Amino acid sequence: MNFYKQMILLLGGLIIVSYGIAVAIQVQHLGIHPWDVLYIALTEKFGLTIGTWNVLIGLFLLLFTLGLNRSYIKIGTFLNVLLVGPIVDFFLFLDIFPYSPNGIVDILLIILAVIFMGFAAGMYTAANFGAGPRDGFILAISERSRMSIRKTRIILESTVLGIGLILGGPVFIFTFIFTFIMSPVFQWAYLLCNKWVKEQNTAVNPRKMVGQKVS
Repeated sequence: MNFYKQMILLLGGLIIVSYGIAVAIQVQHLGIHPWDVLYIALTEKFGLTIGTWNVLIGLFLLLFTLGLNRSYIKIGTFLNVLLVGPIVDFFLFLDIFPYSPNGIVDILLIILAVIFMGFAAGMYTAANFGAGPRDGFILAISERSRMSIRKTRIILESTVLGIGLILGGPVFIFTFIFTFIMSPVFQWAYLLCNKWVKEQNTAVNPRKMVGQKVS
């Protein structure tokens, strides 16, 4: 597939996921993703911006993953670490969010944010430029400990949530149902974008694909 098209898919995904995070932060009283609970708690406790904590923790996870299994680290991982935090801060600074006059709209906004985040994660994962820092860390820990990916994710995100809660981060019902909404959206978006990637590869290398089918 054309490198530039893959890069557009990656960067588009990072921008959309950043906006989704920023929207969720606007209605954080309903509950947000465990990692964002931690970032907000650290911001309120120690200062620095939410995006800065996103970058710092992402760098820590990236370095840890490099020590365990660097095969999960690619250019997309570095871009994820370095860009998502500043873009989130940029959207929060611009304050370009839908107006929310009541609780019903707040609920719609948090659902919209989860859909944005799930779809965007599917986009940048399908670009095949490497896992995000948190996903790469989970995969590396799972491989080293021989625990399932699901169990590793539950343990890690429960730990992160616990730390965020102790520090005073915003935890409510949507914190616990985030995954139930986000995972199906991620899967649908990943399959859709991955299909597009394969179609682009077929268009770029038609002779190669024909040869593979014949053989």
